[in-house]
Amino acid sequence: MIDDLPGPVAVVAHDAGAANMMFAWIAASARNDLQVAVAGPAESLWRAQFPGCSPVPSIAAALEGAATLLSGTGWASDMEHDARVIAARRGIHSIAVLDHWVNYAPRFERNGERQLPDALWVGDEYAAAIARREFGGMTISQQPNSYLENQAREAGPVPREGDVLFVAEPARSSWGYDTPGEFQALDHFMANRTSLGIGQNVGVRLRPHPSDEPDKYDGWIAAHPGVTLDRAASMGEALGKARWVVGLNSFALVIALKAGRTAISCLPPWAPDCVLPHDDIRRL
Repeated sequence: MIDDLPGPVAVVAHDAGAANMMFAWIAASARNDLQVAVAGPAESLWRAQFPGCSPVPSIAAALEGAATLLSGTGWASDMEHDARVIAARRGIHSIAVLDHWVNYAPRFERNGERQLPDALWVGDEYAAAIARREFGGMTISQQPNSYLENQAREAGPVPREGDVLFVAEPARSSWGYDTPGEFQALDHFMANRTSLGIGQNVGVRLRPHPSDEPDKYDGWIAAHPGVTLDRAASMGEALGKARWVVGLNSFALVIALKAGRTAISCLPPWAPDCVLPHDDIRRL
């Protein structure tokens, strides 16, 4: 789909979600006029997937002479928002990629400044329906989610004696308690997993979020025998050994469904409900 965009094409990404989608499209593209600016988790993903292709040093360099901007819509940085602001001022056609199903409008706001793109690209029918409700007059296009397809294919068949893959993510709330929400969800799962038909003897692998500090879960893992740190290079590889995939609101649960695994949101009862709209995700 990116082969048909007017070029050069500036690609600006920070958070992992949209970066994964965009990088899968880029890997399948024949373009040689991409001007890629990345930081944070997206930079690590880019350097791992395209080791011989250095990104440009800044948003300004990415947008220099560009005819189209393709940007993510993450929370952890102003980078993608700033790129859309500059693109609007310069008359550069702007496309933003929505990789999730929640909080669409705030993704385009920083410090009271709202900057919508010219078009939105989404990866499934759920996201398309939400985007149409939020942004009725905007061009909204559902694109093939190549990243989802690739990761599900890499996972392969469900193993008969598979383990649990816990896909962690920052909850960004303690829900009124003293412990970060992600650790509350972990504890809730460990205390109640037998109600899901998961025996106490089944191994659990914990896969940190790309934005997590490397040692974030070391203490928790050390206190829970049978839990190990997942070190797979990709989500597809991590899913390969799993029969169950557990998380909060992670996109990995959607990949798990696509790969035929049992996907479970383990948000505790005192937390907000799981925001993922997919009916087949079980709620603990």
